[in-house]
Parts: sequence; structure tokens; C-alpha cells
Amino acid sequence: MKAHVSPSIILRIKEIGESDLVVTFFSADRGRLRGIAKGARRSRRRFVNCLDHFCLSTLEYTEKPGRDLCFLQSGKLLENFPSLRSDYTLLSLASYMVELAEILFPLRVADSAMFELLKKCLGALHEGKEKETLRVLFEARAMTLGGYGIQLHGCSICKRPYEGEGRAVFKCERGGIACLKCARETADTPGMNPLSVGTLDRLQSGWWPEHASLHLEEEVIQELRPVLARHIEYRIGRRLKTSTSLG
Repeated sequence: MKAHVSPSIILRIKEIGESDLVVTFFSADRGRLRGIAKGARRSRRRFVNCLDHFCLSTLEYTEKPGRDLCFLQSGKLLENFPSLRSDYTLLSLASYMVELAEILFPLRVADSAMFELLKKCLGALHEGKEKETLRVLFEARAMTLGGYGIQLHGCSICKRPYEGEGRAVFKCERGGIACLKCARETADTPGMNPLSVGTLDRLQSGWWPEHASLHLEEEVIQELRPVLARHIEYRIGRRLKTSTSLG
């Protein structure tokens, strides 16, 4: 069996027996994987502090054809992100991001852009960036990477192009917006102003403010949150378990 070495984000850990761990991780080049780390709870050399939740670690592992579990050989910690495990609000949001990533990307479906998004968002959470902005940013981009981007460039009913003027209504069953001639704003079909529509379009395209503060206007966040919540629940078919702790 050939050994692979990948930067990876630790998603879940389960103790097995007296010393083993089953680790779910999202690797940069091979997607989400599950592996068994033999003796990891006793090892002082092979897995030093690198198998904790949300850690960014370089993992060495081997895969055997026909086996669901790979075999973890060793690991090296790259980033610890300790505040994500010590602050309840950060823990809740980080867990929500992990759950959404797991649902959108089945085992062994590689996506380097999703790996980078998760790494950036966990890092920004740890650094104390705005939580509500990060939640909206992550939801919008993750859904797009998972194949569920919201159609924003025209009315999903009459097909008239949206020119960035006037309010638009989100129709979850159509996966896109509608004009006010074809739909009306309700609790189930929330509306967005042009700024919110444009912001969502940028977020879906992978916008990340590298040289500016990570900030969205409060009005934009308040409009995008119900849109994304309905979109996620409709496309996934259920409400995420971790969403109940976010408020």
C-alpha cells in the first residue's frame, strides 16, 4: 500500500478500545476520509497533539482497496485553533461548518476549494473575526461548491434578467430569485435588496477580503440569513443538527 501525505482538517474523533481512534478528516487532495489511528491515545511520537477537533494537521496514511477505513501512520500539527474548543459560540459555529461540509461532500470526493474554505473560516473564527459574516460567507460558498448555488442573474419564473435594480424574492423550490411581478415577499419567500443580491453573488463566487476587514453590513446579513437557511434546508432535506445551537 502506498502512503499518502496530506494537509488535513480533523472533523471528528471516536475512541475505539483502550488506545485507538477513528478519525474523520478532510484532506486537501483526497477529500473527506475516515481512518484508524492505532495506539494514538498512547503514542507520544506519531500523533503529538494533532488529532484534536478542528486542528489543521499533516497526516500520513495508507488506503487499502475495498476498505472504508484508511490507516493513519503519523501526523504533525500545523495549526491548533484552540479557541474553537474553549469558546462555546465558536465551537457551535465550527461544528456547524463541519456538519455542512460532511453533508455536501461524501467520502473520497476531493475538492481543494472546499478544503481551503473550511481552513480559512476556522482560522478566521479563531482570530476573532465577525461570526455572523463568517457564517453567511461559509454557507453561501459551501453550497455553491457542493453544486447548490442560488441562481441570481434573472427571474427563475419569467426569465427576465435581473439588472441589480429593485428587490428580488427568493424561491427555494426553484433555487433562485424571482421578480416582484412573479412572486411576493413572505416569511417563506424572503426578499433581498440589490446590495444583498450582489453580495450573495460575490460570496458564491469565492470572494474573500484578503486586504480588508471581514465585514458585511448588518442589513445584508439579516436578509441573507433566512434566504440561506431555507435554501440549505430545502436542498439537504432537513435541518442540520448543529444549527439548533446557533440561534
